Amino acid sequence: MRDALRNRKVSSVEVTSQCLEQLKTIGKKLNAVASIYEEEALAKARYCDDMLASGAKGLLLGVPLGHKDMFHRNGRECSYGSKIMERYRPNSTATVLTKLDSEGAIDVARLNMVEFALGVTGHNEITGDVLNPWNTEYVTGGSSSGSGACVASRCVFGALGSDTGGSIRIPCCCCGVVGMKPTWGRVSCYGAMPLSFSLDSIGPITRTVSDNAIMLQSIAGCDSQDPSASDLAVPNYMAGLENGVKGIKLAVPKNYFLDPANDEINILFDRVLEAYKRIGADLVAVTIPESIVKTNNMTSLIISVEGASIHQEWLIKRPEEYGKQTYRRLINGLLVPATHYLKALRDRKKILKEFIAQVFTKADALLLPVLCEPAPSVEEANLGSGQEFLDLAIKLGHCTRPINYMGLPALAMPSAKSVEGVPWAHQIVGPPFSEKKLYVIGRAYEREIDWPLKQIPDCL
Repeated sequence: MRDALRNRKVSSVEVTSQCLEQLKTIGKKLNAVASIYEEEALAKARYCDDMLASGAKGLLLGVPLGHKDMFHRNGRECSYGSKIMERYRPNSTATVLTKLDSEGAIDVARLNMVEFALGVTGHNEITGDVLNPWNTEYVTGGSSSGSGACVASRCVFGALGSDTGGSIRIPCCCCGVVGMKPTWGRVSCYGAMPLSFSLDSIGPITRTVSDNAIMLQSIAGCDSQDPSASDLAVPNYMAGLENGVKGIKLAVPKNYFLDPANDEINILFDRVLEAYKRIGADLVAVTIPESIVKTNNMTSLIISVEGASIHQEWLIKRPEEYGKQTYRRLINGLLVPATHYLKALRDRKKILKEFIAQVFTKADALLLPVLCEPAPSVEEANLGSGQEFLDLAIKLGHCTRPINYMGLPALAMPSAKSVEGVPWAHQIVGPPFSEKKLYVIGRAYEREIDWPLKQIPDCL
């Protein structure tokens, strides 16, 4: 779309108007939309058309985007998918939104999410579940549920999400779109709702790899307002995107990650591997360090403790305003011994070092499923707030949470559909700050299967 706008094949007003109509119809039908900024978006589109006519070339000039309901914009409502924050209007703007604004992007909508980003299925007792655009009887995945659904249903050309334990990759898997969970610290979190300061990552959700690279290019980099944001130079993610994978070594795990995969996922993952072989990649079997086994539970522990530290006062004074699942996860965080939390933090460096030594000294990237089973139905995921719901979160996070724990980048790539017709994805995981190489690998796979052109959601 960026190139079409630059070449004046279509105007920003035209594409923005189309997105606004999709948001008001399909987006609302899917319960994916919290707010639509029609008047402001059209005014910005008219301005962008004038700028394009003058030869201006912002990376996203005139492109309509929508974002998860957790990014602050000065004076505009931002509720975090919750009742507690439903009237909150911040007095500053998130760094990522400021950067997108500077590249000419048009912010058209605030998109629904799981309450306080605490959930992997997309369930939200406060605002209602976002519906999967491929089959409304199945979950969208969470917590960036509205972002995944709106990109898949062509309501917007891209959206920001967050990923603390899989919250970009799992919705991308269930909704059939591309999502990047960057290296921890690659993107500033200033002005974004905090959940877990040592795990939170912000990243883009798009239909294609090239669109994703453009969005990450726009938001990555250091930020004086976020000391955790890396000052490492940001490479040109779009350069060399078509280089292909010949000579690139891709690791395939012998153990752990595929252990719980059912027969259907094993078949789908084998097809992914065959596609990479066809396009010239070298596949290398690797043994995953035993220490990785405990990282799923340790990630859950860290999220609960750091989340509870933010919510402590509300948990005590306003417990009735939380959804039951969110309350259960946060209140558990107040009960974790400090020694357990500190051990989970302390072990990270050692586990990352072992992982790099056993995986990334042998290969450029690691191939994994996002989910080890097809997306569950809404009925199957409707487990209340007891132990069953906590167990489901651990199960669905089996391949995603360890990556967050180690702070590694991962690119979710739509790969196939399950027998129920719901998308499924694999992820390409790399060493720290290897996003550029992940995009090259993902683009080569995308060319081979041509998912964005061949697959259209049922809602359309």
